[in-house]
Amino acid sequence: MTTWFKIAESADELPIGPNGIAVIELRDKKICLAKHAGQWHGFAYKCPHASGILANGDLDAMGNIICPLHRYRFSLKNGRNTSGEGYYLKTYPVERRTDGLYLALSTGFFS
Repeated sequence: MTTWFKIAESADELPIGPNGIAVIELRDKKICLAKHAGQWHGFAYKCPHASGILANGDLDAMGNIICPLHRYRFSLKNGRNTSGEGYYLKTYPVERRTDGLYLALSTGFFS
């Protein structure tokens, strides 16, 4: 089951860093957010390879998050490892609605 959480009234409320990545907390869990091609994307706070903090990474023009530790790249759209190492980054749907931004999590996320 999926639950949608309101994360902001507008994108202006998000704590976006100089690299274009924001970090939010939902029940003590950190999640990163970034905007690419007009669409917001949610993704895991840590890299699945060596737990690099993705909020300290970079975004490329193709819509990938680049881990600051080993430069592995992951698609913001689907979490696919685009640099070829075979890892998968957890991603979360984000919707812009008339009353704000929402992020979807599965019910097992908080267990």
